[in-house]
Amino acid sequence: MKSSLINKRRPKIAVIGGGTGLPVILKSLKEKDADVTAIVTVADDGGSSGALRKSFNAVPPGDLRNVLIALSEIPELQKEIFQYRFKSQDEALSGHTIGNLIIQATADMRGNIYDAVQLLAKMMHVKGHVYPAAEEPLVLHARYMDGSTQTGESQIPKSGKMIDYVAVSCVEGRKPVQASRKVISAIMDADMVVLGPGSLFTSILPNLMIPDIGKAVMETEANVVYISNIMTQLGETEGLSDADHLRVLHKHLGKRFVDIAITNIGKVPEQYIDQEANEEFLLQVDHDFKGLSDEVPLIISDDFLELTPKGVYHDGEKVAEEIFRTAFNSQRKIKQYFENN
Repeated sequence: MKSSLINKRRPKIAVIGGGTGLPVILKSLKEKDADVTAIVTVADDGGSSGALRKSFNAVPPGDLRNVLIALSEIPELQKEIFQYRFKSQDEALSGHTIGNLIIQATADMRGNIYDAVQLLAKMMHVKGHVYPAAEEPLVLHARYMDGSTQTGESQIPKSGKMIDYVAVSCVEGRKPVQASRKVISAIMDADMVVLGPGSLFTSILPNLMIPDIGKAVMETEANVVYISNIMTQLGETEGLSDADHLRVLHKHLGKRFVDIAITNIGKVPEQYIDQEANEEFLLQVDHDFKGLSDEVPLIISDDFLELTPKGVYHDGEKVAEEIFRTAFNSQRKIKQYFENN
């Protein structure tokens, strides 16, 4: 960052992704008083989000809901109500969260998801900005290593095959995919752009494969940071090291665009690996320092683990501290390193 900016304003940090890991980082960045913009995936088609998407041909609200809560400053009881999920025996409302229903209702009122999210952000006293990556639901497509293909975010990991490449399209097919309002300016004006943590092929890449978002991430003057996942994910990243995750990102956009990798080197206890050996996680992601150094000029490695009764997560406070420090201390355009070496 330019030295004249240091200590004169909050760093502008744009965070791109979805899933359960993203809110942890956003909440910690909010508490550090960063100027945060969250750009949230809209390709989800499973669970409550998928059901509402199908019924209303609407942008899936689940990831947006979790991000709004992470950045909100409303009382905890109100957050709990917003996050309440109806039980399976509740028939028509089975599996739906109140927050998802509110987002869908507000989108119907306002006529689009962008205005709905901005209204709810104001009502929920959100500290920062929340933008859907696109203003209509996107369809995720995957090509596997054997050349076969699959469509649908929830279906892609179920094949048991290694994913080679993903792309997104509008539901209408031939209509061009475009980023939501203010997303590109948020990326271009940021001091730092953060990717993840989150599912590589189904939470992070769906955003980057929106052409103008991918272009902006490659062209922004901001440093681009990738937060490596702690655990592999069944149907997506079995056997991939932290360096492999970066290779996949760079392959998809056709160049090395990530400047900084934040990667965990803390050892996940065996009992947590056993606990997480289900439909979501398998093993700890291997750390490949040499491979990382071939992909990015700066690597930040530490024990970033937070062990909870629900499983293994990033220590949001510790990761946010590294992001915040790097936003102030590193020079912009680290990517020029690769142009000169």
